Amino acid sequence: MDASAPPTGEPLPLDLVNTRPLSGTGRADLLGTPDRLADWLARQKGRLGAEADGPAPTEADLAPVHAVRDHTEAALRALLDGRRPPESALRSLADAQRAAPAVRVPVWDGTAVTAPPRRTGPLGTRLAALLAEAAAALLADPAVARVKECEADDCVLLFLPAHPRRRWCSPARCGNRTRVARHYRRHRSP
Repeated sequence: MDASAPPTGEPLPLDLVNTRPLSGTGRADLLGTPDRLADWLARQKGRLGAEADGPAPTEADLAPVHAVRDHTEAALRALLDGRRPPESALRSLADAQRAAPAVRVPVWDGTAVTAPPRRTGPLGTRLAALLAEAAAALLADPAVARVKECEADDCVLLFLPAHPRRRWCSPARCGNRTRVARHYRRHRSP
C-alpha cells in the first residue's frame, strides 16, 4: 500500500477516519489539499455517487469534510474505549446532514420515473452531509461494536473485521511488518 494514498475498502466512515494515519511527525492528513481530496473522491466514486462528480474540490471544500472526519473519529474512539460518544460530535454530524439534506427528486428518464437523492450547496457541504449520514448509520449499526484499531504499534487505522481474529488494518502492510519485526527479535544475536 502506498503510504501517501488513503486506504480504502472499509465502511465509508472508517475510510474517512483512516485518512489521518500516523507518520514520522504525528498524524498525516491525506485529505489536506483539494488535489488529495479529489483523489480520495475518485477512489470512493462508487460509494459517493453523484457527489463525487462535478467540479474539482477547492480549499473551501476541505473544512466541512475535515469537520465530519474529526467528529466521526471522536465518536468512534469513544465507543472503542467503552465510553459514550461526545454529544458535540453527534450533534455536529446531525448539523452536517441538515446543511445539505438529500431530497429525492422524481424525474422521467425516458422509460420510468426515477428518484435519485440530490443535495444542493457547495461541494464540501454536500460531501460533509453524505459522509455524516454514513457515519450516523455506522454509529447506529450494532456492527460498530466490532470496529477495531490496528494492533501494529505505529498504526491508528480503524477497521471492521470480517473475521473475528483479524488484528491489523492490512495484513500486507501492518501484519507483515509486525511479523517481520517479531521474527527479527526472536532470531537476532544477543
